Amino acid sequence: MKGFFSLLSIVYMVTTSFYLSPRKAIVKNEISTKKIERVATKSEKTVEKAVSSSEELYKSISFEQGHELNEEVFFKALTGFENLKKAGLLNSESHLLTVCDFSMSSNTKRLWVIDINEKKVLFNSLVAHGKNTGEEFATNFSNTESSLQSSLGFYITDATYNGDNGFSLRLLGMDKGFNDAAYRRAIVMHGADYVSDEFAAMHKRIGRSWGCPAVPRDLTQPIINTIKGRNLLFIYYPDQNYLSKSEWLKA
Repeated sequence: MKGFFSLLSIVYMVTTSFYLSPRKAIVKNEISTKKIERVATKSEKTVEKAVSSSEELYKSISFEQGHELNEEVFFKALTGFENLKKAGLLNSESHLLTVCDFSMSSNTKRLWVIDINEKKVLFNSLVAHGKNTGEEFATNFSNTESSLQSSLGFYITDATYNGDNGFSLRLLGMDKGFNDAAYRRAIVMHGADYVSDEFAAMHKRIGRSWGCPAVPRDLTQPIINTIKGRNLLFIYYPDQNYLSKSEWLKA
């Protein structure tokens, strides 16, 4: 009988050696929770730092009063710029953001070329949208050939050439399903006589292209020569389908 109780004591000791008391379990869970909280806090601080940096950059840019690029649109353009650069798709030395805000009236200067190193606006100009995209305001967009509509999204500027519309700049669409048919559709930047204040005064809106972001004749060469060669062009419109699906807008 004495041997039985000795054996029972040994079993008890072995069993309790693997038992974690409720208090120790709680402490262990608290430690794990704190570790998760620390990781989350670190991630949140990284995001906050990036947002703060973007806000500081935006505020430091010398926009002409009354002709500021919308802050939220700027942040989206900057996010795409950084993601495309990380992917090695932009010129490694690139420091230019070209943004068309197609949520604005076509009678306003809704194209900006911004030097983010120098923190200044190089150009602020009128820019046309496609004939079937809308009248004064853009409303409809397409990636389909012969649609005569503008396409949303991020583009990389390519080489220049002289074509039917004179000095022009080829564009490579980077958003699959939204503008990746741009090269095949011959969506390019070019100059046009109908992109002018005079035309707008006569017709209540500037003219429209076949889907190309056309600019004023007198600014064609200066703008194109500045942004050519693997720089970024962003055509924005608050289309939730596009904004939620573009891989380049993911933080």
